[in-house]
Amino acid sequence: MNSRLTSNQQKTICSQLGTVKLKLLFKATVYGFTGPAFLQRCSSHSPTVSVGYNASGFVFGGFTQQPFTQSGQFVNDNKAFLFTFSGEKLIKYPVTNAAQAVKMVNNCGPHFGNGALILLNGNQPVVHTNPGQHYNFNAAEMHGNDLNLIECEVYQVEDATLFEKPWRMMTWQPQTKKELMESIKTYKPTVSSVPQARVLMIGPVGAGKSSFFNSINSVFRGHVTNQAISGCASTSLTTQFRTYTLKAGREGKPLPIILCDTMGLEEGNGAGLNVDDISSILKGHMPDRHQFNSAAPLDSEAHGYRKSPELKDKIHCVVYVLDACKISILPTKMEEKLKAIRNKANLLGIPQLILLTKIDEACPLVEEDLMNIYRSIYIKETMQKICSQLGVPLSCVAPVKNYTEEWELDLNCDILLLSAVNQMLRFADNYFDDISDKLGNLQTKE
Repeated sequence: MNSRLTSNQQKTICSQLGTVKLKLLFKATVYGFTGPAFLQRCSSHSPTVSVGYNASGFVFGGFTQQPFTQSGQFVNDNKAFLFTFSGEKLIKYPVTNAAQAVKMVNNCGPHFGNGALILLNGNQPVVHTNPGQHYNFNAAEMHGNDLNLIECEVYQVEDATLFEKPWRMMTWQPQTKKELMESIKTYKPTVSSVPQARVLMIGPVGAGKSSFFNSINSVFRGHVTNQAISGCASTSLTTQFRTYTLKAGREGKPLPIILCDTMGLEEGNGAGLNVDDISSILKGHMPDRHQFNSAAPLDSEAHGYRKSPELKDKIHCVVYVLDACKISILPTKMEEKLKAIRNKANLLGIPQLILLTKIDEACPLVEEDLMNIYRSIYIKETMQKICSQLGVPLSCVAPVKNYTEEWELDLNCDILLLSAVNQMLRFADNYFDDISDKLGNLQTKE
């Protein structure tokens, strides 16, 4: 059966009901314009949306949470409402007497209120309306006083878990992985004095910063590796500032990207990465293998401190690594720390990306098939939530699955990981472009 409701009309109705979709149960032109035909298809189904169509072009109907039966009794439903469309706009008429929101009868179709709206009245393709009987509406506004039906449909309201189509396009083919790997291998920063883009990874303890490096390293090695210390702990397993260079294979050349790993962020003051250390890292002052001290940030007189860092020593892209399972319960203090870091990066003009990890643990449909990542409604809502919290656009979020328990590589996992790295390099290019523009403006003034 084909739905008479347009896609936009369905979306508009669903927007009133939450994260749902509509499934067509009954179509009068197929099953008949009678009460028994309607009940045979719709009895015991709930919630439902009933829709009438007339020759005058009006589209109208009602919603109820209650299943239809033949009891002859009124049923209580404080969520019930009637509606009509005015163009693409939905006009809603909420129930005014919930105790008599819907009546269960066997000689007609959907029956709302005490005769407020009856579709398939008297087992005929006609409508009966009586405004004021538990729903307040204007009959002319609802259906133009045209009581003859050319169609009547009833839809089951179902929880929606997947979009029909992915909202972000991704090609899941071996050729895609090959092209992404080649793109990363051949990348060159647009500033000649910088041989490798430096990407700083920041995030709460256990979010997967070190695991991400291990996962990317695994993709280029051709098997799962565990070079960076990673695992599960209540405090950070990373205690030093580490700069990791990736290689194109076991004995391959260094890739044009350096991933900088930090101590994990923790909620409390004096625990985890000291936010004041961030400025030293961003500006290129902090040396590799510096031992973090949660109580005291890096001192300018400390061993290895770079007093005059070059552009190649600075951070060119910041990546916030966050656990998708914990976005909804992100502590306020953690959010404040992330915003403070974001402000520091913004002042230095450093582009920022969010790496959303553990997407398979957050959504069973993604765990079942990684190709559902951009069809999962839950994952998109999670991405939108963190964007709202940190003030970044959705285009700045890259969802990934790290290798944590596998022994062998997975094509779809590799594509997500490589796509994230590719995006980091694009963001680093934005930084280099800004530097070049500033230098060009200075030379012009001189």
